[in-house]
Amino acid sequence: MGMISEFKEFAMKGNLIDMAVGIIIGGAVGKMVSSLVNDVIMPPIGVLMGGVDFSDLGVVIQKSPEVILKYGAFVQTLIDFLIVAFVIFMIIKMINKAKRNQEEEKEEAAPSSEELLTEIRDLLKK
Repeated sequence: MGMISEFKEFAMKGNLIDMAVGIIIGGAVGKMVSSLVNDVIMPPIGVLMGGVDFSDLGVVIQKSPEVILKYGAFVQTLIDFLIVAFVIFMIIKMINKAKRNQEEEKEEAAPSSEELLTEIRDLLKK
């Protein structure tokens, strides 16, 4: 039973659950960003470039058997990555700002040791 209880303790740790939730949400955000890039951003860019479909862009390296270097798909994936990275950066930045504000509030709320000692001294004088 020792190994089972040890595994249960490991699996129920807050960090592991937080990480699992982050991975699931990250996957969902990744799908949304892919759809945003493929269905919303790239079509207008393709129209501006003369009706180009980026997913079809490529260079034929060899004709038989056909080998194509699909750089258009790479461009779309790169844009996906940049958007996801920027969104994650902004989320982390907001979380860090909230943590700093929370720490500052705690520091303001807690009196310093010097103030406490002064207050104790004044009480003892009375």
